[in-house]
Amino acid sequence: MRWFGFGFNAFGQIYGQDKLLEGECFENEQEVKVSSPTECTAQEDRSDCRLKTDYQIRASWSRRASLYLNGDSCVCLSGFVSNDSCGNPVKESRGCKDAIISESYLTLAFSDRLESWDLQKKETSPSWSMEIKTDPEISGTPLNLPLVPGGYIATKTPLYRSLSPHLRAKSLALSSEHAILLSASGTVYTWGLGSHGQLGHGGLTPEEEPRAVEALWGMPMSCVATGGWHSVCISDGGDLYVWGWNESGQLGLPSRGLRKATQQQISQQQEESPCRDASTSTAEEPQEGETHEEVFISIQAFPALLDITPSCEVSTVSCGCRHTAAVTTTGDLYTWGWGDYGQLGHHTLISSDEPQRVELFKEQQMRVVDVVCGAWNTFASVVKEEVAGP
Repeated sequence: MRWFGFGFNAFGQIYGQDKLLEGECFENEQEVKVSSPTECTAQEDRSDCRLKTDYQIRASWSRRASLYLNGDSCVCLSGFVSNDSCGNPVKESRGCKDAIISESYLTLAFSDRLESWDLQKKETSPSWSMEIKTDPEISGTPLNLPLVPGGYIATKTPLYRSLSPHLRAKSLALSSEHAILLSASGTVYTWGLGSHGQLGHGGLTPEEEPRAVEALWGMPMSCVATGGWHSVCISDGGDLYVWGWNESGQLGLPSRGLRKATQQQISQQQEESPCRDASTSTAEEPQEGETHEEVFISIQAFPALLDITPSCEVSTVSCGCRHTAAVTTTGDLYTWGWGDYGQLGHHTLISSDEPQRVELFKEQQMRVVDVVCGAWNTFASVVKEEVAGP
């Protein structure tokens, strides 16, 4: 299994970390903005930790964490890290079973404990830790960070937040300001800031506690993800539902701002036009020269079904700050939304409000099996496509 990355690479998160001195970043646009899928720099075998090519990726804005679970499991960091840490196994991660990374913390899950380490400081002990008591009835059940026994690990302090056991949480996705939870029964819950419709309840108000997304009742979901101000989920049947902010086309719905203005003009329009009162969606009136048939969406406050053409089923999805990436059951990767750093992987820095297939993988006979988005970049896991004989 190989990982390819594209998008924001100022700190060498994708490749080229060895060229940077501590605290520096790339200035050349071609190195900062990687618009074509590029194989991630693999870690070489270390004398005390023989790393294999089979690993998982976790990403934040400035860092990439590579999680090696085979053999002597450990985590290696790339990006905005000190020179002595880059590419070397994080010694505190030895034996870990899972990991997540944010701009401030690296959280590690072990079989008997959880630890969160402050990445801004050189600490000799974790900022937060919790002992895990083994329950014979659930022995062998793997942790699914950021979910932990009794709650979850947040992106900022206080790190530990409790959750009601009645939610029966299966997975959880966090942005800096809202959360989306998937229960064991396939029900979707959201809470946090709602000013861009990202909670999916039809309004723009916040929710302090998890609230079921009523529009999705009766349709069991299998996967959830969240971006800066948008949310997505996949149904058991492979359908993709989207809601929240569509300023950069991150929902895959028509965005006039994306088509008509520069990114700077879009930001100015958002500052000058405060969100309206609660409504299903904020539709923009057609301007002169535009047909009335096409409706532009800036805020979609209820889940909307997104069709990917040609018709296909989605197996997994991930969100960046303002872009979205989805893998189909046929092994294709589609991306859409903000593309100013090349995070859509289409050899350009152009944004798109329509899902487009990343053609390089198809051309190289590669099948995409997983996708992970950082805030401004995208990482895809691929395997060689098996070609049927004559």
